[in-house]
Amino acid sequence: MADDPPVPDPAFADVVAAFVGRPGVTPPGSGRAFGSAALKVDGRIFAMHVGGALVVKLPRERVTALVADGTGGPFTSGRGGAMKEWLTVLADDPQTQVALAEEALAFVGRR
Repeated sequence: MADDPPVPDPAFADVVAAFVGRPGVTPPGSGRAFGSAALKVDGRIFAMHVGGALVVKLPRERVTALVADGTGGPFTSGRGGAMKEWLTVLADDPQTQVALAEEALAFVGRR
């Protein structure tokens, strides 16, 4: 539809569709530079599409567990080491991606 926000990659479309229209959630394409390919809640990023992968913000302990079980990997910004509260999701099935983005929304939305 013409009113739908632009999505940088079709692989991110299922995740975006699951959150568009929720209170406080802003879709991708509603910002500049960093965050332009991100889902935000109350102005804070909870899920983004980076380098062809879904990246979500979760509690540090949860990120560690998901990296250990192979669901995801560390997210490294261009500035150096891994960001401890960010997970690059390796699972490519939409159900897992939406579930992890749901966790991220709950985590970021309560801050």
